[in-house]
Amino acid sequence: MVLTRSVESEDRLDQNGSEQHDPRWVSPVLVCHNYYQQRGGEDQSFEAEVSLLGSRGHDVVRYTVHNDDIDRMRGWDIAGRTVWNQRSYREVRALIRQRRPRLMHCTNTFPLMSPAVYYAARHEGVPVVQSIRNYRLRCLNGLFLRNGRACEDCLDKPIPWPGIVHRCYRDNRAASAVVASALTAHRMMRTWTRAVNLYVTLTEFARAKLIEAGLPAHKIVVKPNFVDPDPGPGSGRGGYAVFVGRLSAEKGIETMLSAWFRGDASLPLKVVGDGPLAERVREAAAQNPKIHMLGRRPIDEVFRIIGDARLLVMPSECYETFGRAIIEAFATGTPVVASRLGAMAELVEHGRTGLQFTAGDPVDLARRVGELASAACPADWRRAAREEYERQYTGAANYRALIGLYQRTLQGDTPL
Repeated sequence: MVLTRSVESEDRLDQNGSEQHDPRWVSPVLVCHNYYQQRGGEDQSFEAEVSLLGSRGHDVVRYTVHNDDIDRMRGWDIAGRTVWNQRSYREVRALIRQRRPRLMHCTNTFPLMSPAVYYAARHEGVPVVQSIRNYRLRCLNGLFLRNGRACEDCLDKPIPWPGIVHRCYRDNRAASAVVASALTAHRMMRTWTRAVNLYVTLTEFARAKLIEAGLPAHKIVVKPNFVDPDPGPGSGRGGYAVFVGRLSAEKGIETMLSAWFRGDASLPLKVVGDGPLAERVREAAAQNPKIHMLGRRPIDEVFRIIGDARLLVMPSECYETFGRAIIEAFATGTPVVASRLGAMAELVEHGRTGLQFTAGDPVDLARRVGELASAACPADWRRAAREEYERQYTGAANYRALIGLYQRTLQGDTPL
């Protein structure tokens, strides 16, 4: 079975002369990513970083695979490639010999690419940077979530057997055993501590969890996501709340719908996105005139919708490693009502850039939405949100951070 792969070079020059870093000292850069079947934040973040590097003159070589190929593969083949994909190993070694990248930056390697690509780079003398945008190194579903609640049962387990017992990966015990086997095998090989030079996570909360999971603290740095190009501030005059994201249980969809059915949430709610609970949202919209299901929308329209909103709702009931919709809201000057949980509590400053509520509590969510909707001086909230974006979530700020961690890696400040 042939896997879908993309190997291409992108070389675009910065036209505005900003950030006068000479890109030649870190070119080419080999970037690796395993795309998901249903496009999500990790896919979007990978493409944003590739575009950011290319726009500033870096020669970017991409190596990608796609999980759509899983539908055409047999179970034993998927299992084997999850632990070690010999084809990816050979292809990455050949690509490195051909293009001679200064470093390799991976985002997602699960499940088809596998950690074999680390060893390909290592055997060719190329340092490895790995971005961490989920918790899969210690949690089979990558969320630290079970039965709608935060779960850390596997965090300190050498073998994540609770995840097998509870069928945490795709609600399938056999599939969960495969993922657990891959994690355990590479833990025994010391892949996570020896084959990666630097881990990049998105928040201090996520960094702390990775340290608890056993990754060396000196190898983990924090670099948040970013929004580029800048969409500019919105008007905030639409008179509605908005949710943007994947419509799935861990995102707190039921809690959000319950809050609007209570009648306490005075604003209309626009729901942008798709996912397993899309039909549930459509049913709710048919029953409640305040709920409007918009489905997927082009990114320009999404930013317009967010910018015109009075507030954005982020009701996730999993930890989240970041919460991209939050900084998209900040970019448009829209404050956020978010769960007081995980990374979200770190990103949203209660009383300044938005409000926090108790995760999974529709009563508290409705109360906070009403509080922010009726707050005096809404312009102050919008100004604070926009200032937060300008301070640390722009393309320029992220580029400086990215080049800084590349420099750290190339200088050998993170030895294996």
